[in-house]
Amino acid sequence: MTGSSTARAARDHPGERLRALGAEAFAHVNGTLDRHLHGTERLLRRFGNREAVCLAGLYHAVYGTAGIRGRLVDPRARTVIVDIIGADAEALAYLYGACDRERFHPRIGTAAQRTFVDRFSGAQYSIVDSQLRGFCEITLANEVELAQGNAAYRMRHAGELMQLFARMRHHVSAAAYATAREVFQR
Repeated sequence: MTGSSTARAARDHPGERLRALGAEAFAHVNGTLDRHLHGTERLLRRFGNREAVCLAGLYHAVYGTAGIRGRLVDPRARTVIVDIIGADAEALAYLYGACDRERFHPRIGTAAQRTFVDRFSGAQYSIVDSQLRGFCEITLANEVELAQGNAAYRMRHAGELMQLFARMRHHVSAAAYATAREVFQR
């Protein structure tokens, strides 16, 4: 690889593209959004997830979330993210950002768990098992990443998150669930 093609490859890497969208300048709970997103991706890789789930984890807050103000990309411009990480990964990243947590999280582990609630559109629609599994794995990795770097966050949210993770148990990898238990039951 030549010097210019190496530079182009680095510039085209999803992590570099994320920084170009402003993730390094976006304040987040434990520093910057860029740091958090990369930490979430690392956890997903450690848990053994497929590439699309790992990339979705890297981009999980690009459209904003119910838990943070602001966004890097307007959800109406989804093709921008599809071009960077692919349609499968983008669809999972969109689900994460679009989730109406107050209405959808209680459904996980129940007969209604495949009826997603989209906070952007207000719509409810069906998701398939692979989307539910990816969503749950990203959710767990996101919370673990936040808790690993912030003892106050971990202590404040441990009870409610462990209840959520227990409902997600059959939708996440054994490695993810074990890590969550280890981190939140300290």
